[in-house]
Amino acid sequence: MDETGARDQATDMGYSVLTIQPRADFVSFWRRENKRFPVLLFSQELLVLLNAGLPLVVAIETLMEKESQSNVRTTLERIADTLRQGRTLSAALEQHSGTFSALYIATVRASERTSDLGPALVRYVAYQNQIDALRKRLVNASIYPALLIFAGGIVSLFLLLYVVPRFGKVYEDRSAELPWASKLLLYWGQAVEGHALPITGALLALGIALWYVLRLPEVRANLESLLWRLPVIGEQMKVYQLARFYRTIGMLLRGGMPLVAALNMGATLLHPVMRKRLVNASLAISEGRPVSDSMNDNGLTTPVALRLLSVGEQSGNMGEMMDSIALFHDEEISRWVDWFTRLFEPILMGIIGVLIGGIVILMYMPIFELAGSLQ
Repeated sequence: MDETGARDQATDMGYSVLTIQPRADFVSFWRRENKRFPVLLFSQELLVLLNAGLPLVVAIETLMEKESQSNVRTTLERIADTLRQGRTLSAALEQHSGTFSALYIATVRASERTSDLGPALVRYVAYQNQIDALRKRLVNASIYPALLIFAGGIVSLFLLLYVVPRFGKVYEDRSAELPWASKLLLYWGQAVEGHALPITGALLALGIALWYVLRLPEVRANLESLLWRLPVIGEQMKVYQLARFYRTIGMLLRGGMPLVAALNMGATLLHPVMRKRLVNASLAISEGRPVSDSMNDNGLTTPVALRLLSVGEQSGNMGEMMDSIALFHDEEISRWVDWFTRLFEPILMGIIGVLIGGIVILMYMPIFELAGSLQ
């Protein structure tokens, strides 16, 4: 059963549905990853059809007819049915809140007030492309370190599970003369030699359990809070969140949404600590205080953001200024990622080299001592 079906079933039973959370298991996660609705592609195709002069309902039906995936086709069919009932597109999208984000629905709803759905979709596509470009840059920067860690782990496991047990047989008669670190490797090799299958299975189970635990929202939130407290990394995470936040607010303002409502909409993009600060800033703005002062007093600006917000207040183009803030911080984050990658990769290679080299040296140390005694 999908989210819409579950919502309808609960409503028929007399319940008021607030949120729907899918069951957290491996099968549901895999299905969810492979059946995710392509919101960005949907927006781009809908924009092309609207620019070609097709009415909204006809455009949705056209997208539905060409769709091959059953879940996407079902979603489009339900949206088209809602539109035929005379309801708005935002109301139709709101029935699929698990598929379309609150930001997307708010963008469409704001465009319906001014009858500019096409420009709103253009703004959202540009916004999502910029977000995806920055996210892709961060992912690309992490690929090489991840490969280093993976390769180093594979080599270390090969040494510990295959090579060390065989060296242990050679040193069994000389165990009393071995250095203490080599003795530890010998004991490990004996344990692996006698219980190879259980140890390998335990390591695989540990790896799978670790992967599953790291995907839990609570664990990821705790890890994020831990990173948030680190001096340099925490500051860059703050800048990254502020960049996304200001870009979102700028898009909503240019779409015609009031400032306070836009701020409340963008609150979900911020860390819980910053979200509390935003509540205070929104209250101050609603009371008539300047935006720049309210945001700065609550720690939601940088020096550059503060100056650009002041300029936006004076010129009246706050949406464009927030886009400029986001663009500046995106470039700042990109430069920091490049610098951090160039620094982190050699350090990581050194750590892996020391780890693997240490295992090899401990295995060969008795041979070196024996060669020295023969000389």
